[in-house]
Amino acid sequence: MSYYRRANTLGGCYFFTVVTRHRFPFFSTPDNVQLLRDAIRKTIKQKPFTIDAMVVLPDHIHTLWQLPDGDADFSNRWREIKKYVSRHALNCEDSVWQRRFWEHLIRDENDWQPHMDYIHYNPVKHGWSETPATWPYSSFSRCVKKGLYEVNWGRDGEPVNIEEMRLE
Repeated sequence: MSYYRRANTLGGCYFFTVVTRHRFPFFSTPDNVQLLRDAIRKTIKQKPFTIDAMVVLPDHIHTLWQLPDGDADFSNRWREIKKYVSRHALNCEDSVWQRRFWEHLIRDENDWQPHMDYIHYNPVKHGWSETPATWPYSSFSRCVKKGLYEVNWGRDGEPVNIEEMRLE
């Protein structure tokens, strides 16, 4: 059995990539996206955390979480989210998820911003939308309301600060 070392910073901010099994486009239907939302809400009630940014694409998710002070247990949170989605998925004979996920501990503001940008530009990068603002399963519009982005951000091509990022 393989042993994977995970980051373990109490109250840390983490970037995650979570992929569906065999890159199956499970989240290509609104019902399955809603199922994921329900799973996240339920998990947040049991084990709180905040979501700074998130995008749901048909075959993978990117998200940026802030854990509470004194807490580094993101693995059990993901286990609960995955379990809920798998148990409530209709017409799904196999597991919905790839077995593991990828995480990155955000070091500081200079690390946080490119990961935020990567998340919000991802639907454009994969050809699912023409701009970040037109992808429906993203926190981009919420971030625009908070003043973190202009509504036209990303229309002129991939931002320079994420050109070399490969987080899939």
